[in-house]
Order: sequence, then structure tokens, then C-alpha cells
Amino acid sequence: MRVIIAGCGYLGVALARILHAAQWEVIGLTHSEESAAALAGEPFLVLPCDISQRENVERFAEDMGCEPAAIIHCASSGKGGAVKYGEVYLDGTVNLIEHLRPKRFVFCGSTSVYAQTDGDWVTESSPAEPTRNTSLILRETEEFVLKHSGVVARLAGIYGPGRSVLLEKFFSGEAVIEGDGRRWVNQIHRDDAASALALLVENAGSGIYNVSDGRPSPQFEIYDWLAKKFKLPRPPFGPVDEGRKRGVTNKCVSNAKLRGLGWRPKYDSFLDAVEEDVAMVKQARG
Repeated sequence: MRVIIAGCGYLGVALARILHAAQWEVIGLTHSEESAAALAGEPFLVLPCDISQRENVERFAEDMGCEPAAIIHCASSGKGGAVKYGEVYLDGTVNLIEHLRPKRFVFCGSTSVYAQTDGDWVTESSPAEPTRNTSLILRETEEFVLKHSGVVARLAGIYGPGRSVLLEKFFSGEAVIEGDGRRWVNQIHRDDAASALALLVENAGSGIYNVSDGRPSPQFEIYDWLAKKFKLPRPPFGPVDEGRKRGVTNKCVSNAKLRGLGWRPKYDSFLDAVEEDVAMVKQARG
């Protein structure tokens, strides 16, 4: 069973290792030759292919010679805006589906498509009506994937070893408790996100799945807990950052549908991960 992981980066590599261990024939794709070369030591093949460029995907499809059993699109737009989103997410998805024709396609989207601000729980059946251009592009990509009987994985904020915005800002003294601090923060550990995607590519038919630990916490409670645990000052209060690329929302993301497939996270919440993932904390402290 051949699986292509388009975007063999922070999340993609973790997913590739899981699928390789499960006896899949894994081919990872990276944006550049340099990125591919950096993964030369992995036990699976990694090739450069800019999926936003149709001719590159066409050439890769010709070289591969057969349709893959599955493709997981977990490439990142980096820090790009709407134009980059359109290239990586929408154009990349169209290119992969139309030229590689996989039997199963999983698109890694974002829970930012839920624009709710009332703090209530949202499920896959809740309205997803974002207003920011970046999230609108994600919704357009989702619709294309669903039209082709694919799976949409709406991921909460990803953290893990070497990547935790909350921890990094806290330890650097740059953290700010926004507004009244009651905004819910939804997250998922990288390793749990990877295990969820592996389950979806192997077991899900089609449709939308939220990928979150299902244990959101108010921003104030997170920073207050970190301050007490590490005996450091609690961050000051400040204004809400209205400039977020995907908009300012406030909701609790349910993962009940994903759990219905038998998935269980290793880390039940971000605070549990801080207690257990020592390497993540050390790297965040620098």
C-alpha cells in the first residue's frame, strides 16, 4: 500500500514514521531539494515536489507510474497570507487529486474555519462560516475534497517537541493574557495529531473530523498554571490581538466523532503534556 505524504515537515514526518512502521510504502514530498536532503536518514523515500505547481505534480505522477492508495496533504503555508494559502492548500489539493487520483485523500485543515465567538462547543456539524480570507480558502479546499469523497481533518493548534507558541512566549516573557483571559484555547500534541491522521487514512470513509485533544482551557488558566508550576511571574493582561491571520474566535472543539473511531490521545490536554513531555519543556525554555 503506497501512501504519499505531501508536506513532510513537523507533522508529516511524525505521520510518515507511524505509517512506515505499519508497513505502508511511504513517499514523503517536501517543497525543496534542501528539505528532502535533510530527511535522507529516514527509512522512507523523501522527494522534492512543489505541489502548488501543476507541472511538478504531473511529472511526479508520471515517474511514480501508478495511483497511490492514499495521499495525506499536510503541507504548510509557512507564514504566508491568502495568496500562499491559495497556492499550497487549494491549488496543491487540486493538483494532487486530479493528477495522482488517489483511492483515499486526507486534507489537513484547521479548526479556524469555526468562526464562533460565544465560547460554546462546536462539532463537525456546527456552522463553519469564517470571514478571514485565509480560512475562506481552507473552506473552499474542504469543499473540493469532500466533493471527491475525501476526508477533511480540522486540526486544532499543534504543539510538541520544539514547537509550542504558548510555552515559548511564556518563558521568553513575551506572553500576554488577552482581554479578560477567558478565550478558550484548543490544541493537539503533534504525536496525537499524527496518530489521528494515521487512523483516518486507514479507517475513515469520507467526511469531516475534528482533531483536537477535546480538553480546551481558558488562556488565563493556562498561563496562571504555568506561572505557579515554574514559579515565574504570571503574564500581564493586554488587548486582544485582532491581527490574527485566521481571525479571533472563541469556541471549544469537540473530538467525539474522532473518538468514535477508537482514537485516544496520549496527552489528554496541553497541561498534561507539559507534565509528561520533558523534552518539549526543555526546548521551549531554550
